[in-house]
Amino acid sequence: MSDRFRILARIATRLSILALLCWGGWWLLMDARSPLPAGWNPLIPLDVTAAPGPLTGLQLRRALSSDERCDAALRTGAQFEPMTPLDGGAQCGIDPRLALTAVGSSAIAPVETTCSTALRLTMWERHALQPAAAAHLGQAVARLHHQGSYNCRAIRGGTRMSLHATAEAIDIRAVTLVDGRRLELAQGWTGPDATFWHAARDGACRWFATTLGPDYNAAHADHFHLQARGWGLCR
Repeated sequence: MSDRFRILARIATRLSILALLCWGGWWLLMDARSPLPAGWNPLIPLDVTAAPGPLTGLQLRRALSSDERCDAALRTGAQFEPMTPLDGGAQCGIDPRLALTAVGSSAIAPVETTCSTALRLTMWERHALQPAAAAHLGQAVARLHHQGSYNCRAIRGGTRMSLHATAEAIDIRAVTLVDGRRLELAQGWTGPDATFWHAARDGACRWFATTLGPDYNAAHADHFHLQARGWGLCR
């Protein structure tokens, strides 16, 4: 067998293996019979109730890429009513706009916000807050208490507009447990429930682009500022 034939045979073999791998990858991603778990397939629409996997973040980003996809994903894990967009002027408003009344198994006082904020909050409640409550408090959270989402204002102490001006952030100050106890972040951050609150903060950093709490500054001593856009700040 000539050297040229051996080289061509090796090339053909490698191309065949590459083609087989490509076909296998395509099948795993696209075929309905694929054994790939939902959290490992970035092309499967995000389902809030599905266990997170290494590619769930890609599913979330894909869901946030259009209003329609975000709406469909949010319906798998939250209760809300769509609303007409709010035009608050050149720098303020909510679009898309919805009235959120529950995320996962937690009720929440009706709050007007965007789909991106609501979807991230729902993922946090399901996959971070509730597991933290089970692990550190021995029971579930029944209700979230917020300080609002939309507020047409600048960042406190500055001139740049806050993301609250477009409802791309929400502030959470307390939770009520299924036994009726209300836990305030302001008292709990360094108190007996500190492990729960710190785990809740750390979990929020996975699902929100920016998470600010008592460790950030005094202005956030009593609430988590959970933001849909940012550069990954987690304090």
